[in-house]
Amino acid sequence: MRPQLSDEQSPQAIQPAQPTAGQAWFDYPVRAQPHHTDYAGIVWHGSYVAWMEEARVEYLRSLGIDFSNLVALGCDLPVVDLSIRYHRALHLGMTAIVRTRMENIDGVRLNWDYKIQSLGGSGASTTLHVTARVSLVAVDREKGKIMRQLPQEIRQVLMPLAGAGPA
Repeated sequence: MRPQLSDEQSPQAIQPAQPTAGQAWFDYPVRAQPHHTDYAGIVWHGSYVAWMEEARVEYLRSLGIDFSNLVALGCDLPVVDLSIRYHRALHLGMTAIVRTRMENIDGVRLNWDYKIQSLGGSGASTTLHVTARVSLVAVDREKGKIMRQLPQEIRQVLMPLAGAGPA
C-alpha cells in the first residue's frame, strides 16, 4: 500500500502552470530534494541551471513544441550563453517557483529570462533566490551549423512570446 501524501506533498501540488495568452512568465514549481543539495543541505549551484532547463522545456511543451518535434524538424537549441546571479540559497525541503519567459528573439538566438523565488508562509511575499539569462541558438542537427532562420513552425509559436510583457 502506498503512503498517503498531503496536498502539499502530492504530485498534483507541484505541476507546472499552463500559460495563457499574454502571460509574461511561465511558472514551474520545484522542491529541493537531497540529490539537489550539498552535504550541508544547501542547493548545489548546478541544480538551479537544471531547474531552469526543465522549466524552459516544460514551457515549450505546454505550447506544443516538444523536443522530439524539434528533432523531427532537424533543429536543436543548444545553450550558447548563460549568466546567473545567486541572491540567496535554497535549502533541502524548500519549495520554489522557477519563472521563465522568452525575453526576445534575435534572428536564430532565443533569449530567456529566469527568476527562482520561494513563497513566504502566507504566499503574500516572495524571496528572490536566483536571476538568470540563457541564450539558445537554433542549430541544424544534420550539418551541425547555425541555421539561417528558425523553422517556421517554431517561429509562429515563439514570436508572440518574445517580449510578452512586464515583470
